[in-house]
Amino acid sequence: MHSNLCKALVAVAMVGAVSPAFANVITDWDEKAVAVVVPSLSGTSPYPPQRMIGMVHAAMFDAVNSIERRYRPYLAQLPADPATSKEAAAAAAAAAVMATIDAKTAGEMKAALAAYLSAIPDGAAKSDGVKLGEAIAAKVLEARANDGSDAPDAYRPRTTAGAYVPTAIPWSSTWPNMKPFAMANPSQFRPGPPVALESKEWATDYNELKDYGGQNSTKRSAQQTEIARFWAFGPTAAYHPFARQLVTAKQMGVLDSARFMALVALSIDDAIIAVLDAKYHYGFWRPITAIRNGDIDGNPATDREATWQPVLTTPMHPEYPCAHCIQAGSVAGVVKAVFGSVEIPEIAMNSTALPGVTRRWSNMTAFTDEIANARIWGGLHYRFSNRVGTEMGLQIGEYAVKNVMQPVATATR
Repeated sequence: MHSNLCKALVAVAMVGAVSPAFANVITDWDEKAVAVVVPSLSGTSPYPPQRMIGMVHAAMFDAVNSIERRYRPYLAQLPADPATSKEAAAAAAAAAVMATIDAKTAGEMKAALAAYLSAIPDGAAKSDGVKLGEAIAAKVLEARANDGSDAPDAYRPRTTAGAYVPTAIPWSSTWPNMKPFAMANPSQFRPGPPVALESKEWATDYNELKDYGGQNSTKRSAQQTEIARFWAFGPTAAYHPFARQLVTAKQMGVLDSARFMALVALSIDDAIIAVLDAKYHYGFWRPITAIRNGDIDGNPATDREATWQPVLTTPMHPEYPCAHCIQAGSVAGVVKAVFGSVEIPEIAMNSTALPGVTRRWSNMTAFTDEIANARIWGGLHYRFSNRVGTEMGLQIGEYAVKNVMQPVATATR
């Protein structure tokens, strides 16, 4: 295996604060996928890796579910002997999807798959599993080949003739038109508009953000600053280790692990599509813009602060709604719908953005509340935007569980 892949696997393994005592092929290859895909596809936006991870999990689920047929397929169900190795099928499916990133990654995946398969006894179960995984992967890749993810960026900056505006192009402006993984369309969960600038709620949330999210805040505590910095990393690295630890804590079997992890991955993908649909539809201003222009919003309760700076670097897309909040909400929506409760075994995580700090949760509401607060304390989002984003995510996660990969006995498509 190439040295850069080995280094990436070590780095991503450090995100989870606790080494798993129980794992399976799904969590193994999710960890490998995050390690490979995040550095390969992040570029100027953190979102393309999640699309690839979604395809990885769709392929692993359909491969395993072709062998143990307890759920409706996400996309395809191929003939398979019940004795076929689920481990070989899932690993081959994941490797085949990731091999399409580029030639270098294809070589790394070939080596990684060979190493993984070496622990499985040779024979028809293994060889049939590999063939099945590769065939399912081909179907998933074909289905997503023209999903709009590679559409040319035609974002038009808002300006007047001759006036300078910052020249960096926003992130993923084409995603509002991308084919969702479970939703009917990108605008299915589009919320109403942001609060009115003349309203009391705008003034309240503006002033909270200004007071607690600025670099020179005297009101924000050291712990609040730490939490803000902890969550300053992208969705794939942030939420997949969390989901893996739930699989480990609940000692889920291969098929149920494949379904749960696929639901999480696809829901995060759809959450990103939905939030970008809303962001680019409304084009609402970021705090650093609003606070430096607090004298032009028509609200006498919002004072301008000419030199205000947020704690964290502002992401390159419009503000409303909160993206991290909708992603966290989508995970929480899946967890609640699959397990029937917001209470979970305690999960402990580290962060790639703030090494050495561990955060713990045993309740999904506490988890989503922390992330919402982190975006205020980081100076990036208003409270109304966080509330709307979290609720959108919860709806998307629940929708995915009810509409794809349902148990065979109760499912309808």
